[in-house]
Amino acid sequence: MKRTLFFAIALITGIFCSIWFCKPNVDLEVKIMSYNVRHCAGMDLVVDYDRTANVIIKNQPDIVALQELDSMTSRSGRKYQLEELANRTNFYPTFGKAIDYDGGGYGVGVLTKEQPLSTKRIPLPGDEPRVLLVVELKDYVIACTHLDLEEDARLASIPLIINEAEQWQKPFILAGDWNDAPNSQLLLELKKYFTINSENEPTFPADEPTECIDYVATFNNCQAKTLESIVIEEKEASDHRPLLVRLSFR
Repeated sequence: MKRTLFFAIALITGIFCSIWFCKPNVDLEVKIMSYNVRHCAGMDLVVDYDRTANVIIKNQPDIVALQELDSMTSRSGRKYQLEELANRTNFYPTFGKAIDYDGGGYGVGVLTKEQPLSTKRIPLPGDEPRVLLVVELKDYVIACTHLDLEEDARLASIPLIINEAEQWQKPFILAGDWNDAPNSQLLLELKKYFTINSENEPTFPADEPTECIDYVATFNNCQAKTLESIVIEEKEASDHRPLLVRLSFR
């Protein structure tokens, strides 16, 4: 009797442990916004943090890759712009300075719903120095950049970006203003290592967009599926329209 009871308890325990520990794989969904905010100055050239923040709040992304941010510059009233947006959206801010500018700094930023595990700033080439800002989160990595206006500098940035992506065992997302067209040499080279998840929809200029220069991509070491890619019809908050991409990862 005791032996039978022992095996019954062992069987029940085994079933319970299997249910608890052997959960099936589920897809992780992530909504990414990439937005060149032109130091929060709209098409009317007025700096308005509420207006920029409302674009983010309205579309409810999980992460936001931002380009052309001021930090404590004279033209922005000595404001830390990313923090201004973080306070209004209740996101965690990570700033990546590319250059000293106007008594402060100028560069890119990332806003995240969850607190980052680590951050990294990697200098990129350009007549105006550029930067790759890398933010590690629990399940994936987001990297934000604003590439140079000159093609040689953009192409020279590719090995540095690929080298960084190869360091991670997590899905690696690359977003930003790349200053190049979908059929450019830059995109052709990047597509050897990345999947472009955004559609070739124009994002610039905001009032009547004709150029597709903002993108979201994923490194090919992960299985990413594009669920949605849209350019938001926002004509006033910046000279770019925001790009919103929803991905799933196995």
